[in-house]
Amino acid sequence: MISLEKDDAAVSESDVKAGMNGTNGLGMFEFPKIALPGLIGELAAQGVARAQQGCEEIKVAFASDEMREALRETYSSNARSAADYGLKVFEISNANTAAAINFLSHLWGSKSVTDVFSLTAAQTRKSLDTATAQNKELWGLAQKFATETGEPIKKHFAKVLHQAS
Repeated sequence: MISLEKDDAAVSESDVKAGMNGTNGLGMFEFPKIALPGLIGELAAQGVARAQQGCEEIKVAFASDEMREALRETYSSNARSAADYGLKVFEISNANTAAAINFLSHLWGSKSVTDVFSLTAAQTRKSLDTATAQNKELWGLAQKFATETGEPIKKHFAKVLHQAS
Protein backbone atom coordinates (compact mmCIF):
# COMPACT_ATOMS: atom_id res chain seq x y z
CA MET A 1 0.00 0.00 0.00
CA ILE A 2 1.39 3.40 -1.06
CA SER A 3 0.73 6.36 1.14
CA LEU A 4 1.42 10.04 0.69
CA GLU A 5 1.89 12.25 3.71
CA LYS A 6 -0.51 15.18 4.21
CA ASP A 7 0.51 17.10 7.26
CA ASP A 8 0.22 14.33 9.90
CA ALA A 9 -2.45 12.22 8.13
CA ALA A 10 -1.68 9.66 5.42
CA VAL A 11 -3.57 9.34 2.12
CA SER A 12 -3.95 5.75 1.04
CA GLU A 13 -3.56 4.35 -2.48
CA SER A 14 -7.30 3.54 -2.57
CA ASP A 15 -8.10 7.20 -1.73
CA VAL A 16 -5.88 8.33 -4.60
CA LYS A 17 -7.50 5.87 -7.04
CA ALA A 18 -10.97 6.88 -5.86
CA GLY A 19 -10.05 10.50 -6.47
CA MET A 20 -8.79 9.72 -9.97
CA ASN A 21 -11.91 7.72 -10.82
CA GLY A 22 -14.19 10.43 -9.47
CA THR A 23 -15.78 8.06 -6.94
CA ASN A 24 -14.84 10.05 -3.87
CA GLY A 25 -17.80 12.43 -4.20
CA LEU A 26 -15.77 15.32 -5.59
CA GLY A 27 -17.33 17.60 -8.16
CA MET A 28 -15.99 18.04 -11.66
CA PHE A 29 -13.63 20.92 -10.81
CA GLU A 30 -12.56 19.90 -7.32
CA PHE A 31 -9.14 18.45 -6.60
CA PRO A 32 -8.72 14.93 -5.23
CA LYS A 33 -7.52 14.66 -1.66
CA ILE A 34 -3.86 14.38 -2.58
CA ALA A 35 -1.49 16.38 -0.48
CA LEU A 36 -0.18 19.40 -2.36
CA PRO A 37 2.97 20.91 -0.99
CA GLY A 38 2.12 23.77 1.33
CA LEU A 39 3.85 26.36 -0.86
CA ILE A 40 1.79 25.55 -3.99
CA GLY A 41 -1.46 25.65 -2.04
CA GLU A 42 -0.51 28.96 -0.47
CA LEU A 43 0.43 30.47 -3.83
CA ALA A 44 -2.86 29.32 -5.34
CA ALA A 45 -4.81 30.85 -2.45
CA GLN A 46 -2.94 34.15 -2.86
CA GLY A 47 -3.66 34.14 -6.62
CA VAL A 48 -7.37 33.59 -6.00
CA ALA A 49 -7.43 36.37 -3.42
CA ARG A 50 -5.69 38.79 -5.81
CA ALA A 51 -8.10 37.90 -8.62
CA GLN A 52 -11.10 38.49 -6.36
CA GLN A 53 -9.66 41.81 -5.21
CA GLY A 54 -9.07 42.88 -8.83
CA CYS A 55 -12.65 41.98 -9.78
CA GLU A 56 -13.97 44.02 -6.86
CA GLU A 57 -11.85 47.03 -7.88
CA ILE A 58 -13.11 46.81 -11.47
CA LYS A 59 -16.72 46.55 -10.25
CA VAL A 60 -16.27 49.66 -8.13
CA ALA A 61 -14.66 51.53 -11.02
CA PHE A 62 -17.52 50.66 -13.40
CA ALA A 63 -20.09 51.94 -10.95
CA SER A 64 -18.27 55.24 -10.66
CA ASP A 65 -18.87 58.66 -12.12
CA GLU A 66 -15.97 58.01 -14.48
CA MET A 67 -17.88 55.22 -16.19
CA ARG A 68 -20.96 57.40 -16.53
CA GLU A 69 -18.78 60.11 -18.06
CA ALA A 70 -17.20 57.61 -20.47
CA LEU A 71 -20.65 56.43 -21.55
CA ARG A 72 -21.83 60.03 -22.00
CA GLU A 73 -18.78 60.77 -24.17
CA THR A 74 -19.44 57.62 -26.17
CA TYR A 75 -23.08 58.48 -26.80
CA SER A 76 -22.19 62.07 -27.71
CA SER A 77 -19.50 60.95 -30.12
CA ASN A 78 -21.82 58.33 -31.56
CA ALA A 79 -24.58 60.88 -32.22
CA ARG A 80 -22.15 63.36 -33.77
CA SER A 81 -20.61 60.74 -36.05
CA ALA A 82 -24.00 59.35 -37.09
CA ALA A 83 -25.17 62.87 -37.98
CA ASP A 84 -22.01 63.48 -40.05
CA TYR A 85 -22.51 60.19 -41.87
CA GLY A 86 -26.18 60.93 -42.55
CA LEU A 87 -25.36 64.41 -43.90
CA LYS A 88 -22.74 62.90 -46.20
CA VAL A 89 -25.29 60.37 -47.53
CA PHE A 90 -27.72 63.24 -48.27
CA GLU A 91 -24.94 65.19 -49.99
CA ILE A 92 -24.02 62.18 -52.13
CA SER A 93 -27.67 61.56 -53.00
CA ASN A 94 -28.07 65.19 -54.07
CA ALA A 95 -24.94 65.03 -56.26
CA ASN A 96 -26.02 61.74 -57.85
CA THR A 97 -29.52 63.08 -58.57
CA ALA A 98 -28.08 66.21 -60.18
CA ALA A 99 -25.74 64.10 -62.32
CA ALA A 100 -28.63 61.84 -63.42
CA ILE A 101 -30.79 64.86 -64.38
CA ASN A 102 -27.87 66.39 -66.28
CA PHE A 103 -27.29 63.10 -68.14
CA LEU A 104 -30.99 62.82 -69.07
CA SER A 105 -31.08 66.40 -70.38
CA HIS A 106 -28.03 65.71 -72.58
CA LEU A 107 -29.52 62.41 -73.67
CA TRP A 108 -32.78 64.12 -74.55
CA GLY A 109 -30.92 66.54 -76.82
CA SER A 110 -29.05 63.78 -78.67
CA LYS A 111 -29.34 63.83 -82.47
CA SER A 112 -28.16 60.30 -83.28
CA VAL A 113 -27.73 56.82 -81.90
CA THR A 114 -23.97 57.37 -81.88
CA ASP A 115 -24.42 60.38 -79.59
CA VAL A 116 -26.61 58.27 -77.25
CA PHE A 117 -23.94 55.54 -77.04
CA SER A 118 -21.08 57.99 -76.47
CA LEU A 119 -23.04 59.92 -73.82
CA THR A 120 -24.00 56.67 -72.08
CA ALA A 121 -20.39 55.41 -72.09
CA ALA A 122 -19.10 58.71 -70.74
CA GLN A 123 -21.79 58.81 -68.05
CA THR A 124 -21.04 55.21 -67.03
CA ARG A 125 -17.30 55.97 -66.61
CA LYS A 126 -18.11 59.15 -64.67
CA SER A 127 -20.64 57.32 -62.47
CA LEU A 128 -18.17 54.54 -61.62
CA ASP A 129 -15.42 57.02 -60.74
CA THR A 130 -17.84 59.07 -58.66
CA ALA A 131 -19.22 55.98 -56.88
CA THR A 132 -15.68 54.80 -56.07
CA ALA A 133 -14.77 58.19 -54.57
CA GLN A 134 -18.05 58.37 -52.65
CA ASN A 135 -17.62 54.86 -51.25
CA LYS A 136 -14.09 55.69 -50.08
CA GLU A 137 -15.40 58.82 -48.39
CA LEU A 138 -18.24 56.91 -46.68
CA TRP A 139 -15.84 54.15 -45.65
CA GLY A 140 -13.52 56.77 -44.09
CA LEU A 141 -16.44 58.24 -42.16
CA ALA A 142 -17.49 54.77 -40.97
CA GLN A 143 -13.96 54.04 -39.75
CA LYS A 144 -13.80 57.40 -37.97
CA PHE A 145 -17.22 56.66 -36.46
CA ALA A 146 -16.06 53.30 -35.11
CA THR A 147 -12.82 54.73 -33.72
CA GLU A 148 -14.42 57.73 -32.07
CA THR A 149 -17.22 55.66 -30.58
CA GLY A 150 -14.85 53.21 -28.89
CA GLU A 151 -12.22 55.72 -27.77
CA PRO A 152 -13.87 56.93 -24.50
CA ILE A 153 -14.51 53.36 -23.34
CA LYS A 154 -10.98 52.30 -24.32
CA LYS A 155 -9.52 55.27 -22.42
CA HIS A 156 -11.63 54.43 -19.35
CA PHE A 157 -10.64 50.75 -19.40
CA ALA A 158 -6.96 51.70 -19.63
CA LYS A 159 -7.36 54.07 -16.68
CA VAL A 160 -9.18 51.46 -14.57
CA LEU A 161 -6.62 48.75 -15.36
CA HIS A 162 -3.76 51.15 -14.57
CA GLN A 163 -5.35 52.03 -11.22
CA ALA A 164 -5.92 48.35 -10.41
CA SER A 165 -2.29 47.41 -11.00
